[in-house]
Amino acid sequence: RTVRRDRSGAPSQPSPRLPTGMLPVVAGLLLAVAAGGRGSAAAEQESPPGSRFVCTSLPLEAAGAGCPLPPVPMQGGALPPEEELRATVLQLRETVLQQKETIGSQREAIRELTGKLSRCEGADGKSAPGTWKKELGKGKDTMGDLPRDPAQVIDQLSRTMQTLKDRLESLEHQLRANVSYAALPNDLREMLQRRLGDLERQLLSKVAELEDEKSLLHNETSAHRQKTETALNALLERVSELEKGNSAFKSPDEFKVSLPLRTNYLYGKIKKTLPELYAFTVCLWLRSSASPGIGTPFSYAVPGQANEIVLIEWGNNPIELLINDKVAQLPLFISDGKWHHICITWTTRDGMWEAFQDGEKLGTGENLAPWHPIKPGGVLILGQEQDTVGGRFDATQAFVGEMSQFNIWDRVLKAEDITNIANCSTNMPGNIIPWVDNNVDVFGGATKWPVETCEERLLDL
Repeated sequence: RTVRRDRSGAPSQPSPRLPTGMLPVVAGLLLAVAAGGRGSAAAEQESPPGSRFVCTSLPLEAAGAGCPLPPVPMQGGALPPEEELRATVLQLRETVLQQKETIGSQREAIRELTGKLSRCEGADGKSAPGTWKKELGKGKDTMGDLPRDPAQVIDQLSRTMQTLKDRLESLEHQLRANVSYAALPNDLREMLQRRLGDLERQLLSKVAELEDEKSLLHNETSAHRQKTETALNALLERVSELEKGNSAFKSPDEFKVSLPLRTNYLYGKIKKTLPELYAFTVCLWLRSSASPGIGTPFSYAVPGQANEIVLIEWGNNPIELLINDKVAQLPLFISDGKWHHICITWTTRDGMWEAFQDGEKLGTGENLAPWHPIKPGGVLILGQEQDTVGGRFDATQAFVGEMSQFNIWDRVLKAEDITNIANCSTNMPGNIIPWVDNNVDVFGGATKWPVETCEERLLDL
């Protein structure tokens, strides 16, 4: 920096500091002043009395730090191409304005330094143009960085000026390149239109696909809705039928088997068979007005014995119970066309038996096939008497009427339990043969109908 000293060597008020970017320019001006003979003009300017200027050198490294190039916006950011170009042009314009302002301020600084250099060259008004060089040689070198050889000074200043010139040309080239790139809106517009056209076609294709999928989904939904409505209608009809009691059963055991004709082909069959039994209880509801005799409500046949268990009313004979082809007559009267509840118990011990009608014990006996266990694996038929296992029915022995709640237990039930079943106060399905719909098949025109025997029994009273 330039320091003003009075004749005694004391420093005076410091002059304004020059911006770093102007140091190479100032150094060039110093060279021009020294070589151009401006000493005569400077000699005319008298410095203030009692003071003189001492000019010191600047470091050579300071020349490389001048005039940094402005940052150039990077292309290909996240913004669209037109927006990026517009932002680049605005930044370049701001850079040019800032450099104009900088150049204006530097011109003022150059004028001020020119005056000071002129006064420095002719500090006493009598010095020759090269006096400041001699005083630099005689006086104290406060910097010590600038080479003393004028040829070296001129060479370094020339290189510095060339560097500045190259940087300015590079900046102008970049500016022209950016401006020329921004001046191509037609190419960009065509490119953008092509891309927009591609995007529009893709969008239309996607919309068409979505419309097709929507149409297919609508058709599938309509078909599914139709199937659902059909299923719901069927369920509603089924519920209505259940409520009316016309074609289905309200529960698995609330049905009856109807055998309206005396033939050898109408019958029902129990799917399950009997295990070996040493005692049993058979209960059922039946209604018949056939004459003479109601026929055979049920029969159980095993290989080698067609009459293992048979309940029959044949002709004008009383109702008979056959076990292993042994016979016991039962005091039951059920041919009045009303619902009656019948229960029969038996045990191998002394062949004891009991007969119940409508919950009341009407007869008992013993010595009916004593100590004979009931054989397993036979066939249980409703409405027919078997001459062979599962066949050879006789129409004169067929049951005519309706029956329900046919159950078999492997023990002798208590009289109290039988009474409760007959009064419909207890529901006790058989533990060997329960009365359920899927355990009974009908053949030859026999039918199954929904029924509540307890309710129909009340109607018969």
